[in-house]
Amino acid sequence: MDVLDRRTLNRAALDRQLLLARSDMSALDAVARVVGVQAQDPNVPYHCLWARLAGFRQEDLTALFHDRSIVRSSFLRGTQHIATADDFLWMRTLVQPAVLRTRQAGFGRVTADWDLDELAAAARQVLAGRTLTRPQVARALAERWPDRDLLALGWSVQALVPVVHPPPSGTWNTWGATPFALVEDWTGRPLDHDPRPDELIRRYLAAFGPGSVKDFQAWSGMRRMDGDFDRMRGELRVYRDENGVELFDLPDAGLPDPGVPAPVRFLPDLDNLLLAYHDRTRVMTVEQRKVVCVGAWVKATMLVDGRVRGVWRIERDKRAARSTLCVELFEPLRDTSEAEAEGARLLAFTAPDDEHDIRFAPLER
Repeated sequence: MDVLDRRTLNRAALDRQLLLARSDMSALDAVARVVGVQAQDPNVPYHCLWARLAGFRQEDLTALFHDRSIVRSSFLRGTQHIATADDFLWMRTLVQPAVLRTRQAGFGRVTADWDLDELAAAARQVLAGRTLTRPQVARALAERWPDRDLLALGWSVQALVPVVHPPPSGTWNTWGATPFALVEDWTGRPLDHDPRPDELIRRYLAAFGPGSVKDFQAWSGMRRMDGDFDRMRGELRVYRDENGVELFDLPDAGLPDPGVPAPVRFLPDLDNLLLAYHDRTRVMTVEQRKVVCVGAWVKATMLVDGRVRGVWRIERDKRAARSTLCVELFEPLRDTSEAEAEGARLLAFTAPDDEHDIRFAPLER
């Protein structure tokens, strides 16, 4: 059984995540390739795709929201992602237990005596054939249950009923109350109610592999997947990492040369590269993880030679029409020229009409 060192795993992850070189594939194909993109903030998926695709424009993704090729909803780990409509229809059922655990953690106590099946059925009646915001759904249900907490009603519906969030919600720089539509109404197709996990495992490995069972579970939110990986063992290639942990991969998936250079990349908050593994040492140290991953949030990061070297944010002075990229470094860079060039591209994408500055500073801990 081959042993893969950390650098080989790093280059494999970057290659499969389209981060060794920007791809010419379409935005729709890229969303399918990476099996869903974080979308808890509306601008995050745009930045995720910008970092991975050559010539990507904001309107490329916005158009996919409007033509219903992609949908935004809660699924992986019970959090907001975008996925192709084709993928969402079978993936949501597989990860539904994780969605329900998220609801239970937030509202389990206040809803302990509720009949959740009855609530789900009532919510479907309220939403049938129309789009309502989360507060509107909650108020409509409160007409039937006036003593119930409105926040718990709205968020429970989001978990209990497979809803999607139609545009303009989730598009570039668009915030506000989240709209709900039944997935079958929005896509014109029903959910797959009996999918097998095999396809999701294969898709994960194609996008993030080689990976362990725990890595897959950390990414998907699914639990107790050892039996499924064991059942599929004959269809997969098995490696070990330097700690002896079993890593699975597709049999025909190649591994790039670990010596291949990796360009500077600016990844947004919650980028899947940093969330797709239980063991994240292929992209950052344990100490860096404590700074980057704070609670349920993951900060925007700058990769240098494929690994986290800093965190970043863009500060905008609206009156002066000036945007400043502020990069806080874990350790100084010998040469900032590549980071400055990539940062200039990031600012041109994010705030094309502003004047731009880039500032590097030591990370304040």
